[in-house]
Amino acid sequence: MNGIPGAGGGARAAGALQPLLPADPSSLAGYRLLGRLGAGGMGVVYLGRTASGELAAVKVTHAERADQADFRARFRREVEAARRVTSPWAVPVTGADPDAPEPWMATAFVPGPSLGEAVHAHGPLPERSVRVLGGAVARALAAVHEAGLVHRDVKPGNVLLAVDGPRLIDFGIARVAGETGLTSADVVVGTPGFLAPEQAAARAADIGPASDVFSLGCLLAFAATGRPPFGTGTADALLYRTVHDDPDVDGVPEPLLPLVRRCLAKDPAERPTAEDVADRLTADAEAEPPDWLPAPVVRTIAERSARMLALPDIDPTEPGAPPEGRRAPGRRRFLLSAGGAVLAAGAAVGARALYDRGGDAGGAKTGAGARERRWVIGVHADLTGPAGAIGRAQEQGARLAVELFNARPPSGGSARKRPFTLTLKVSDDRGDPSRALAAARALTTDPDVLAVLGPTSDTTGEAAMPAYDEARMPVATVSAGLNLLAAGDLRTLVRAIPSHPKAGNWIGFHVLHQGSTRPGIVHDRTDDVYGWQYMGGVDWAVRYEGASTPYHRVVPAGTTDYRTVIRDMLDHGIDAYVHCGVTETAVRAALALHEAGFTGPRATGQRVFDEQRFLREAGAAAEGWAIGAPAADPAALPSAAAFRTAHARRFGAAPAPYAGEAFDVVNLMIDVLVEAAAGGSRPGRAQTARALLAAEHRGAMGAYSFDASTREVNGIGTYMYVVEDGRTRYVGAAPLGPPGKKGS
Repeated sequence: MNGIPGAGGGARAAGALQPLLPADPSSLAGYRLLGRLGAGGMGVVYLGRTASGELAAVKVTHAERADQADFRARFRREVEAARRVTSPWAVPVTGADPDAPEPWMATAFVPGPSLGEAVHAHGPLPERSVRVLGGAVARALAAVHEAGLVHRDVKPGNVLLAVDGPRLIDFGIARVAGETGLTSADVVVGTPGFLAPEQAAARAADIGPASDVFSLGCLLAFAATGRPPFGTGTADALLYRTVHDDPDVDGVPEPLLPLVRRCLAKDPAERPTAEDVADRLTADAEAEPPDWLPAPVVRTIAERSARMLALPDIDPTEPGAPPEGRRAPGRRRFLLSAGGAVLAAGAAVGARALYDRGGDAGGAKTGAGARERRWVIGVHADLTGPAGAIGRAQEQGARLAVELFNARPPSGGSARKRPFTLTLKVSDDRGDPSRALAAARALTTDPDVLAVLGPTSDTTGEAAMPAYDEARMPVATVSAGLNLLAAGDLRTLVRAIPSHPKAGNWIGFHVLHQGSTRPGIVHDRTDDVYGWQYMGGVDWAVRYEGASTPYHRVVPAGTTDYRTVIRDMLDHGIDAYVHCGVTETAVRAALALHEAGFTGPRATGQRVFDEQRFLREAGAAAEGWAIGAPAADPAALPSAAAFRTAHARRFGAAPAPYAGEAFDVVNLMIDVLVEAAAGGSRPGRAQTARALLAAEHRGAMGAYSFDASTREVNGIGTYMYVVEDGRTRYVGAAPLGPPGKKGS
């Protein structure tokens, strides 16, 4: 996220935060701006925070630059390039508007130092650190190349260091492989000293993925020795040495030297691929402990993360009277300072304020003409895949809401009259992200579909949302809590579920209420983003006002030996265990804890609740575990009595988890459509999306309204279940804060 001189990776570190100037804005597109991370002739990079507390690096270009057509085109390319790269080792874009008067882009903020800053401050990295660093950056570059791009500026300032691994940043000069537009053929683009010979010689036609691999070789040599392989000096001298001289690799550890030399081959054809480099570097590293950085660097990261907690607060959400004209939410109110999602100040995956740009086709008047068109609500769900039980429960809840509405008397004689007949249209993606886009388009291409419930999971939601957003289709999900679903330019999504970081908050508070002062927190990287977001939420909660001192472990994907992980955590004195990960690894952790005789509080989150596999495979080891979920138990809520009765009559069984939430959200959609029909028109999709975001509804499971900036439901928290005798018993809503906090 560079392109601004003086605003490189090191400038984005928390230690370099400068105060805002009088001419700087205090907020931008839903981000409160807290200070400057860097500035130059092109613009300014600010540290921003969303309404929900997540931090972002917000890059804003100067207006005079934005007036240059080629500059705006380059900025748009930067945004597009960054969004095409999907990797846990590349910092994601969380929002952007290349068409704004002053184009801006926000990326997740990483509070650690850049590689260059760390090496200059603390010296070269040890061999294992270099292996982990190079393996992760190589994986990020492999994702860049898979997206058809070349990064073109891999250097120490564009690699940020975090406790759970490095992050590659800055796609300002990335471009499609083989493309030469927007840059003159004789212009050298990149950073001298870390360029490939074909870049240094401005041979644009030869620049490709192998060029990034050469830069990666320079990066590895620098990390291992503390020196750039082609020395220092003027740009001309560095470019000449890169093309003609051998690199200085004295001091590179012997086991790494052959690979580094291959990366630094003058001929691009002789270099390995990024994937090959990653495989060579991580063959042994992933089996070793996850504490990959030297202690002085870890202390730097910890100090900077602490400074993030000391930044000015944004307005907290506190208990009290609701704003005039709005009812207080009937479900759980989020009582924390919005700084609670500083939880992600390492995860840093924020939602941004979203904008509706219109796009309505215009509604047809009710009457004879309107009766020729159907009024359809869609359900996008996994009905036959890994989350089929959840998808089918939601489909049943939606179907029941539609059937009860259609059972109302038609317009004319009742206060609850039916101005139209509803149809339910269901699209099954089988839980497969590769099918999710087609499942979404089956609904968006039907002009009668006015709103959609779903998708069921994070991964299918990510794949499907571009189609929904393009069609201006209002979408409400009750089971996909990924923060990234509300990032970027999405204008039509609302989430009737807390984000994973917020859910992690409540899991952390639950553990504190069990008396823990030294909880162990595992970030399982099997589903890295989910685990990352949950871990950040738990970590912030258990540290809240010094409530406890947690011990962390980051466990690589594919790890099967949880005995070693648990033994290490017990040796460090943990008195509780929180698993931020998927069911498969939660089973391994439960078995290892049971074998070790650990009986302290054990807790986990939504992904484990969503599958009965944990109870089956963990068996006796699952007893006593607490599992948080965004779905309450209808059997425990007096307000859900009529829903339970209707569900049992219609389907012959009690409602499964998520059925009640789906029932409520579809009834909320119905309220919006009925109100539009009362005004004499059939609403368009964008109009329905705006109305849905502003609507309020009191349903079987509680009351619903949405935050206009985050598009997330107000007030709903996490609900706790405890495993007893091989079953989950509903406990109730998770505490709102640590012990002693009012309302917790």
